[in-house]
Amino acid sequence: MSQVLVASNRGPVSFSLSEDGALTMRRGGGGLVSGLAGVAGAPREPSAEGPDVLWVCASLNEADRTAARRSPDGRIDLAGHETGGAAVRMLDIPEATFHRAYNAVANSTLWFVHHLLYDTPHSPHFDARARRDWQSYEAYNAAFADALARDAAPGAKAAIQDYHLSLAPRMLRERRPDLRIVHFSHTPWAPPEYYALLPDDIGTRILLGILGADHAGFLTERWASAFLDCCEMLPGARVDRAARTVTCDGHVTQVGVHGLGIDADALRRRAAEPDVVERARALREQVGDRQLIVRIDRTELSKNIVRGLAAYRELLANHPEWRGRVVHLAFAYPSRYDLPEYREYTAAVQRTARQITEEFGTPDWDPLILQVNDDYPRSLAAYGLADVLLVNPIRDGMNLVAKEGPVLSERGCALVLSREAGAAAELSEDALMVNPYDVSQTAESLHKALLMPPAQRAERCARLTAAATALPPQRWFADQLAALD
Repeated sequence: MSQVLVASNRGPVSFSLSEDGALTMRRGGGGLVSGLAGVAGAPREPSAEGPDVLWVCASLNEADRTAARRSPDGRIDLAGHETGGAAVRMLDIPEATFHRAYNAVANSTLWFVHHLLYDTPHSPHFDARARRDWQSYEAYNAAFADALARDAAPGAKAAIQDYHLSLAPRMLRERRPDLRIVHFSHTPWAPPEYYALLPDDIGTRILLGILGADHAGFLTERWASAFLDCCEMLPGARVDRAARTVTCDGHVTQVGVHGLGIDADALRRRAAEPDVVERARALREQVGDRQLIVRIDRTELSKNIVRGLAAYRELLANHPEWRGRVVHLAFAYPSRYDLPEYREYTAAVQRTARQITEEFGTPDWDPLILQVNDDYPRSLAAYGLADVLLVNPIRDGMNLVAKEGPVLSERGCALVLSREAGAAAELSEDALMVNPYDVSQTAESLHKALLMPPAQRAERCARLTAAATALPPQRWFADQLAALD
């Protein structure tokens, strides 16, 4: 296998630091980690030209930076840490640079643009401070490009992941034109009229950055088409819709779609472990024989948790027959707590939940169980027990919750799904589709899902599972590399 380089903000491992200075490593998760494991295969000895797989990631916190400094040139694997057979270089990017690039640009600007989250009468506000933040984003991307250029063997393939690294493909091509480069966007892509909220030069730089790749990948046709629409605004760029290519400055970028699904076997093995089984027992004891509506999300603005809770409240108000007969399990894990918008959103979720409990709760029935902390085993347990799974994002690149739930459902769950989730492209036929802004429609869809006959629910869930597992992470990642051939 030729050398493969992976670049992503988050790597396959992360660290925590104890008071005595000892480092503790934990393995990363998610589709990218699983996908890389499938490509890397069993651990192998490095060849004379370099390791088969090199993963370049950023230090996300002080513990990561400490680990990078204690490792030979940031190579975590050479410091004795188990990385699953891949070489891992963790970049010790200065804390201030990382903060401005990650929080101010990637998460507070690009994420907001692609998820259409701005309250436009008040934001965005691009001023001198925003330009300083942008310089940090450029420096952050350059650090990745420098590391990849230095470590890549001749003719290697580089897979650069997500909106954090939009500039890196072009920077890497300028440093190493011999490499084959793919960039993959895990988020939606904004339509041209919304993308134009970005300052003209910054919007152009991001498009040109991704067009430095030989292949630009997206999760759905919809996001790929929006990217092509934006590229048509670039002076001198030529978009060929039939061939799905963009030619710019003499370089041709192929645009492709690579859906991301679930590794069902791995997910089911994890769900069968004792910690999940124990949490399932505790949940069932807590809920009794009532029907369960489950949602599992980060407290992320795009996930639309507050409207989902409002829809549950309207269900109980309009259909009193469900009072005492249904429980809503809402697991909302804290996200990006260093950003004020996210702290306030988490508080809004908690306020709404309290209002529902105060309005409808009785001494022997708690209508809502809200958990605002990360408990992965409990989430897996909830999937198995769910009668209804609610996934109602304002906008989402894919949303793997919509796929994980049916895979682990024990009796077959009904899926209430936002039409704005990327997963809707694959799951819409067997889900109850909703407009995420329409609280009343969502409430009625929850009612319909609760009334769905068990046999129909099981049949739909089986088809959802087949769709959810059709494109497992290993194939998703391998297809990106194959596109470079």
